[in-house]
Amino acid sequence: MRAPLGNFTDAWPVADKLGLLAPPVAAALRGPVPADGVVYVDSDPDDADTARFGEVHGIPPERSANCVVVAGRRGQGTTLAACVVLAHTRADVNRTVRRELGVRKASFAPVETAVGESGMEYGGITPVGLPESWPLLVDAAVADTPYAVIGSGRRRGKLLVPGALLARLPGARVLEGLGVPVARTGD
Repeated sequence: MRAPLGNFTDAWPVADKLGLLAPPVAAALRGPVPADGVVYVDSDPDDADTARFGEVHGIPPERSANCVVVAGRRGQGTTLAACVVLAHTRADVNRTVRRELGVRKASFAPVETAVGESGMEYGGITPVGLPESWPLLVDAAVADTPYAVIGSGRRRGKLLVPGALLARLPGARVLEGLGVPVARTGD
C-alpha cells in the first residue's frame, strides 16, 4: 500500500496493524471508529516528535496534527479534554478552550495525568480512543485536511487519518480558531 502523504517505505491499512497500537486506540478502531481509510506507518520512536517526524518523512506541519491534553478547572472540579490542532499552530487554551469547556482556568495537563488517564504513551497521544467522558476539541483546519498525521497511542508508528474522520470521532466538537499561529521569535 502507498501512503497518501509523506515518504514511507511501507504503509498498511490500520486494521492489519492493530496489535502495534496502544490498547485504547486499537479498541476504538475495532469498535466505534471506522478504520476505513486509516493508514498505519511504522517509525522510529526517536523520530516521534512532530518536527523530527516531519523532517524525516517529508510531512509539512500543515499536514501533521498534534493532540494535547488540557485540564480545565472550575472551583474544585477538573475537566480533562483533548485539543487537536495542526502542528504549525498551538491550541488557544486561554480563550477558546476555556470558553468551550466553561472553566475559569485551563492549562496543559501534567504528563503523568495525560498518560495515566489516556492509556497512551507520552509523545504518541492521539484523539482516537480517548476516554468518552473527555470533550474532544478539533480545529476546523484539521477537519478540512484531506489526511493528517496523528499519533498511534505509542511513540512508535503514526496514523494517517482523513480530517473528516477526526471531526466525526466520538465527542468531537469542531471549532474555528482553536489552533492559533505559533509566535515566531527572531524575525
